[in-house]
Amino acid sequence: MDAINYTTLRNNLASVLDKVNDDHNPVLVTRQNGKPAVILSLDDYKSFEETAYLMASPVNAQRLNQAIAEVEAGKVVNHDLIES
Repeated sequence: MDAINYTTLRNNLASVLDKVNDDHNPVLVTRQNGKPAVILSLDDYKSFEETAYLMASPVNAQRLNQAIAEVEAGKVVNHDLIES
């Protein structure tokens, strides 16, 4: 994660926002007399929200982790799609 101070952010806001969106790399904004904050793209934020939602249920989290393990182990079957 890149870090930038508030003054530099203010002077380069458009380019920082473009970089965050293009690179999908959040930026930590530091402030001299305040708490830091993070800027991330809307797409990345939505992805984090979706992941948190899906992993909130222990049963669903277990199923997802099992599915990931099966894919990583090569235990997948390809099927042709049937068009209607």
